[in-house]
Amino acid sequence: MDYKPQGVCSQQIHFDIVDNKVRNVSFRGGCNGNLQGISRLIEGMDVDEAISRIEGIHCGFKSTSCPDQLAQALKQAAGR
Repeated sequence: MDYKPQGVCSQQIHFDIVDNKVRNVSFRGGCNGNLQGISRLIEGMDVDEAISRIEGIHCGFKSTSCPDQLAQALKQAAGR
């Protein structure tokens, strides 16, 4: 799935969900090192676990962040 995040520096988030596991996460734009780290940390993680760990994270004074936007994308893709 490709998701267009709102209110953050990254312009696109790509991921797959296979057997309710998060796979192949990548970001276009944003803080490259941090986003690679997040992508690797949640690779293979259960979708609900990933959402619970990254949802609600803020970036500076923003009300959201790239991890939070990924959580929103996972929720949308999983129908939650």
